[in-house]
Amino acid sequence: MSKRVGRYFDIRRDESGNQVMDVAVDGIALLRLPMVNRGTAFTQEERITLRIDGLLPPAVTTLEQQVARTYLGFVEAPTPIAKYQYLRALQDRHEILFYALLDAHLAEMLPIIYTPTVGEAVQKYHFLYQSPRGVTFASTNIDRAADVLACYPWDDVRMIVATDSSAILGIGDQGQGGIGISIGKLSLYTAAGGVSPLHTMPVALDVGTERIDLIDHTHYLGVRERRLKGEPYLAFLDKFVDGVKAKFPGAVIQWEDLSKDTAFTVLERYRDKLPSFNDDIQGTGAVTLAGVLNACRLRGERLRDQKIVIHGAGAGGIGVTWALWQGLIRDGLTPEAAASHIFVLDSKGLLMKDRDMEAYKRPFAQDVAATASWKKAKAIPNLVETIENSGATILVGLSGQPGAFDEAAVKAVAKNTERPVVFPLSNPTSSCEALPSDILAWTNGKAIVATGSPFDPVRVGTKDIEIGQGNNAFIFPGLGFGAILSNAKKLTDAMVLEAAYALADYTAEKHGKTGRIYPPVDELQEVSIRVATRVIAKAIEEGVANAPKLSGNDIETYVRSRFWKPKYLPIKVA
Repeated sequence: MSKRVGRYFDIRRDESGNQVMDVAVDGIALLRLPMVNRGTAFTQEERITLRIDGLLPPAVTTLEQQVARTYLGFVEAPTPIAKYQYLRALQDRHEILFYALLDAHLAEMLPIIYTPTVGEAVQKYHFLYQSPRGVTFASTNIDRAADVLACYPWDDVRMIVATDSSAILGIGDQGQGGIGISIGKLSLYTAAGGVSPLHTMPVALDVGTERIDLIDHTHYLGVRERRLKGEPYLAFLDKFVDGVKAKFPGAVIQWEDLSKDTAFTVLERYRDKLPSFNDDIQGTGAVTLAGVLNACRLRGERLRDQKIVIHGAGAGGIGVTWALWQGLIRDGLTPEAAASHIFVLDSKGLLMKDRDMEAYKRPFAQDVAATASWKKAKAIPNLVETIENSGATILVGLSGQPGAFDEAAVKAVAKNTERPVVFPLSNPTSSCEALPSDILAWTNGKAIVATGSPFDPVRVGTKDIEIGQGNNAFIFPGLGFGAILSNAKKLTDAMVLEAAYALADYTAEKHGKTGRIYPPVDELQEVSIRVATRVIAKAIEEGVANAPKLSGNDIETYVRSRFWKPKYLPIKVA
């Protein structure tokens, strides 16, 4: 039975049930299709049949040999950004080999294709740009959204990462360059989450930029206009979403790097229209909840017994607050009692109900009466005052402010508990609230530390302490894959929370005796399978799934059987 992929090739099952690729092109054009090209792995017979005889070096090599050779090129690239460009170029000419290389060296290459190097690549996008990938919607074409989507080469898109590039990785508004984030995230959906690249589509929503330096720059490749805002912005997104729903009705949209002013509005506006979620809000919340749960397990305590301070009230900070609030409720507290255990600060200090603030912050503001007896220098408590007066045992940073967790703040948490939990989670590395080495030095090695970006182990006495990375890649690939496989009509809050508990349970099961907060990155694929399995089960329970009737171990077997792996299929000329 044929599986329609796109206008250039199809994938079908032959008489023996094996997958075969039917191609509609040959010669040099075939070598220019990244998903079809296999370079020196074409056999002599294929070279003759496909009219590429003599267009390649004579040697015929295996995929494994190609991985070994291209890895040498990666190692020899002198800088992280050079390594990034090397991998992007490989992806754009030879996609199966690109994913086989990632599969073999995922832990080493994750910081290159994702945080932190992708941030530098986004900033330099207009100088580094070489090959088109993905789809850009702008004021010049948004009224033709259906026609634009018809230009995309794949016919069965199931996962879309869409960004308006307004709030990227702590580097802010990057205009058109933000499509690099969508490309990188979707690479992880495939490499870590098992989603076939033939089902993915990176999207840039170029609604302009507030960066006058970009608008005026000679080499800027985006729309040279100020950003759309308010109703014109939402009208733009309405046209995009309507186009996606008409062309790809089974697609899931991950909203990425939207500013805090729009992230919550966009999520609520579209989540009932088609399955969608915001990784900065929900993914960050889920991965943080998983880490905090494991930190509590290490201490032999319950989440409900903790007091938590969250420094940073943007999309990520409020997403983490929501997830931890839900975790406290799941651990037996009432919603009101759970809210009294969480203290959130923005740039002005503690969120309190008598303050002016954005609507999305207000549900987590403290009653004025609750802080009336606090010792504080001013009406609005600062970070250290909040830690001291609340009795905080957990400190989480999503402020984007390097050095925000100074010695006084960390030692204040340490006074409240034998093993303080300190998670400076801001990305990239340069925005981290505190260095793990400092946190451990200030707490005599007793703190439980996790960060957003990768850090080397820290030597404490005679031991090397692993620094857990609260990387959203532990959540979003499996969450998205589960939503796809369940054919979910909606991606619910319960599905997101289930992803968090799946990650926490996996870590406790596999690494509970080692004291790890998060698994090592080279276990991302196995984590994603566990997350997807639990997400599908929850979607079925919630009544939002339209998947085969599955239960128990059958779900995991189903997930593993659908997990895409890079391999060469036999090619036939259609």
